[in-house]
Amino acid sequence: MKASAWTLGVLAGAVPLVAVFLVVAFLFTYLTVDVPSPGDIKQNQVATITDSKGGTIAKIVPPEGNRTDVKYEDIPQSMISAVKAAEDRDFDSNAGFSTSGFSRAALGKAFGKSGTGGGSTITQQYVKNAIVGDEVSYKRKFKELAIATKMSRQWTKEEIMAAYLNTIYFGRGAYGVDAAAKAYYNKPLKKLTPSESALLAGIIRGPSIYDPAVNPDLAVSRWNYVLDGMVAIGALSKSDRDAQKFPKVAKVSTDTTESKEGPNGLIKRQVMAELEKLGITEQQVQTSGLKITTSIDPKVQKSLVSAARNKLDGEPNNLRTASVSVDPATGGVKGYYGGEDGQGWDYASAGLQTGSIFKVFALVAALEQDIPLSKYYSSAPYEAPGGLVVENSDGESCGSCNLATALKMSLNTVFYRLMMDLNGQADAVADTAHRLGIAESFGDIQHTLQEKNGHSEGGVVLGQYPSRVLDMASAYATLAASGIHRDPYFVEKVETSTGDVLFERQKDKGKRVVSEAVADNVTSAMMPIAAYSNGNSLYDPTYGPRPSASKTGTAQLGDTGYNKDAWMAGYTPQLSTATWVGTDKGAPLRTYSGGSVYGSGLPAQIWKASMDGALDGVPIEQFPTPEAVGGQAGVPYEPPPTTYTPTETQTTRERQRPRLPGQNENGDVVIAPGVTIPIGGDQQTPTEEPGTTGDGTGTGPGNGTENGNGNGNYRGRNPTDQLAPAAPVPTT
Repeated sequence: MKASAWTLGVLAGAVPLVAVFLVVAFLFTYLTVDVPSPGDIKQNQVATITDSKGGTIAKIVPPEGNRTDVKYEDIPQSMISAVKAAEDRDFDSNAGFSTSGFSRAALGKAFGKSGTGGGSTITQQYVKNAIVGDEVSYKRKFKELAIATKMSRQWTKEEIMAAYLNTIYFGRGAYGVDAAAKAYYNKPLKKLTPSESALLAGIIRGPSIYDPAVNPDLAVSRWNYVLDGMVAIGALSKSDRDAQKFPKVAKVSTDTTESKEGPNGLIKRQVMAELEKLGITEQQVQTSGLKITTSIDPKVQKSLVSAARNKLDGEPNNLRTASVSVDPATGGVKGYYGGEDGQGWDYASAGLQTGSIFKVFALVAALEQDIPLSKYYSSAPYEAPGGLVVENSDGESCGSCNLATALKMSLNTVFYRLMMDLNGQADAVADTAHRLGIAESFGDIQHTLQEKNGHSEGGVVLGQYPSRVLDMASAYATLAASGIHRDPYFVEKVETSTGDVLFERQKDKGKRVVSEAVADNVTSAMMPIAAYSNGNSLYDPTYGPRPSASKTGTAQLGDTGYNKDAWMAGYTPQLSTATWVGTDKGAPLRTYSGGSVYGSGLPAQIWKASMDGALDGVPIEQFPTPEAVGGQAGVPYEPPPTTYTPTETQTTRERQRPRLPGQNENGDVVIAPGVTIPIGGDQQTPTEEPGTTGDGTGTGPGNGTENGNGNGNYRGRNPTDQLAPAAPVPTT
């Protein structure tokens, strides 16, 4: 007790000493720093984004001469008020810094609340960006506070505001408010309306995020925040605020550095968004000569881009593809291909219907509940509660088979029955997907994989809900890492032009979200699928066949008989890659010959080419031998189906698939005299599934038709999935 009292006494005495030291340090800095005059400050405006080997991915260099300084009296009052509302509502009264703002930001950081706002005043922002830089140190912070305080005494508020608005970056290569007015509205600064001013003021916080051409939903939300702030500071009446309409903005010029960057422009967009989350503002990027090192491996990136271009060469012009590769050991994004237009739609981060690749999450959930791979299920049509009918495409059937076989054949009826056996049913599948790496939210989808009532519909097991290519690569990487999840990332290190390190990523130990036994058993069930899907197993010229685990998926386009989304996702121990093929507007997927595109077709070919190229010459690693789950370790033995000798009158389809016990010559199962289950059919079908049906007119959750590896119809409400150009994520 005496020791504790002594310790408390020492601490109590130390606190005043620390406070005195800080005050003395601040006063010394205040007395010794010089404040430049307005207009005397020059800035470095170039930043470089590199791959992991130092190669340049993109440069952030604004056009020369795009900044035009304007006088304070030439800036509309609505613009000045909007900036105060967005960035510093106490600007007129504070002494260069805000105690409440600083406290709010500190509390937000301590409690992980990102929406609490920043702690820097407009004066501090200007000083940091134009004078002291971004070095993370107490010395730099003291200098910033001292200069901001001194500046607020030596400069007028009008001079500070003018310098700030002539300096700040608004995106679209526009430095300063005059250039911003032209870039966003093609009009002189003096003619800005309050609504237009509010939008520009909101964009300052993060141009790559709040530009309406990039993310309209976030832009509207930020615009409303600024308008409400203008009411709060007395710059707008409530009635005037209610009368405001969201302004129309000019189209982004295609004659830019970003558009010429091609696929790398989309990587830059992802990097910029991640820097914002790391607390490195776009203004810092634009003014500090940053070197931003990413996780992108140039070999992997080259392979993804080459595979996409080569495999789509000669195919219809409306086909699009996206691929993402993630390192299971780190979470680093090693390759990212979201399309060819550096300022266009990023397909790798768009919400897309997944089809049967989602069945893997149901299998994980089953194994976690001690339902083993050896568990048998009927593949007959299944009538769910409410009259919903689940079927397998073209009568594909195994009769009854274990889960490993059903996954390989992608039998929808089996996996719907499995889902209904789970504790939690559809919600259990969604929860598992989220734990493995499917985003809880993205874009304007606040809660993925669920309805407004907070629960998932049965079609979740058949891939009815939209997910991103990036998330699928990450979730499958969790399985490759034997159940340890690591959040995907792009940014490894950020340095200023003077060598100061603003950020350096530490090794992520990850979080175990699935047991090793469960993950490795799922891997074993996925290992035969690449070869089963039209022979797309991996091969290395040096080391020979390379083991992989994968799954295909396809989403149908209504009742057209065609598909609209097709997938292949899979991994080795070293790399996880997800690949999607679709169109801009959910149009029918057709090959050059007019045939349908399935996951086992173009997506599987692109996936294989991407993985083979990315891992070329890399020593082969074997997957772990799985421990038993529910009494079964690895893929159980499945007796081959009864075979027979085809006759000349039998169809090619029948020659490709032996007749199962109980099937008649039409392929239907006879369960009693005169009673059959229609399964067969004479038309040829591919070895892979059409997936959940949508009508191709929007994106979002819904019920539809799911056929897996040639296996199943899910009848119900159709989802929509339409893409639009020049935005990073679609809207529902």
